[in-house]
Amino acid sequence: MTRLPDFRLERYFSRWEFTARHHLTASDAQTMTLSELLALADDADRKDFEDLSLGYTETFGDPALREAIAQTYTQADADDVICFAGAEEALYLAMNVLLGAGDHAVVVTPNYQAAETVPLALCDVTGVALDADRDWALDLDAVAAAIRPDTRVVSVNFPNNPTGKVIDAADFTALARLCDERGIHLFSDEVYRGLERDTRRTLPNAADLSPRALSLNVTSKSLGLPGLRIGWITCRDADLRSRLERAKHYTTICNAAPSEVLARIALKSRTVILERNRALIAANLPAFDAFFARFPEHFDWQAPDGGCVAYPRYLGAEGVETFCTRLVEEAGVLLLPASIYRSDLTPTPIDRFRIGIGRAHPERGLDAFASWMGDHR
Repeated sequence: MTRLPDFRLERYFSRWEFTARHHLTASDAQTMTLSELLALADDADRKDFEDLSLGYTETFGDPALREAIAQTYTQADADDVICFAGAEEALYLAMNVLLGAGDHAVVVTPNYQAAETVPLALCDVTGVALDADRDWALDLDAVAAAIRPDTRVVSVNFPNNPTGKVIDAADFTALARLCDERGIHLFSDEVYRGLERDTRRTLPNAADLSPRALSLNVTSKSLGLPGLRIGWITCRDADLRSRLERAKHYTTICNAAPSEVLARIALKSRTVILERNRALIAANLPAFDAFFARFPEHFDWQAPDGGCVAYPRYLGAEGVETFCTRLVEEAGVLLLPASIYRSDLTPTPIDRFRIGIGRAHPERGLDAFASWMGDHR
């Protein structure tokens, strides 16, 4: 494996995430306190947490947690789930298990950087870009054309980070069928599933559509619990799950026992937490709509289909990179410029920025943003 490039997003965040006064580009929904989460627990789970032995846990993950995760699928059971220390470990190990020299992968752009840089470190990769001029549409014919005889993986992410795009369920089902017909693993990043503005547009889990597909998820994004560091892959291919477990022996070996019990509580309370987070996003959106309506000559704004990030266009003459730098340095308002989402696989927009809509009290940051715009525009 070749050396991976610097992770642009994490380098940017290491400079600004905890020093900027207004974090307006957060990719997770508003979190909760430990006491708030424990208040959702039933008596048995609360006792398990209080009496927890802090020893090693099972590599596949706590059986009760895996059972709670399996309840979010229609075709998978607990044995089809393997847990990881967040989604990043899961993605990294899955690509290393699925791909090697001489293989080929297809990756949809724009994306979370590791979705393309990890495969690129292992094999040839072809990108298929979402079409910004057609509401970030995915061209299934382009995906089919990108597939080669040596293609092993097609990697997608819906609701998409950073665009918030959710494709039609019929197209997603057709994509899963295409991968099955070609003997390809569909790797589906579903970390924002459950935060669709219209819940009727929630896509099926890929692992429910195909026994070869891998569904990636995590407590961090839709549930707003990144501090737990619990992610998982659901896949009905027993041999592949075994290979993932053996790969995990070389990284975290097992997850933190307290986090697994807390994640179990969160998964059992998933309906309540997701309703809370969707309501927060719905309450926040008018503030973002009103902000961007004040500056139509500077921004092209569209609310996302799902998730808690959006990807507006900046229309200013100096360009989005200079704009974002000045905004955080002078007003303390943190956004992510388009360079964070550039791709080595396809052209990507250079005039966009990511903004987060899932945190509580965005008005404070938006007020600082508007004040700076008034002073400098």
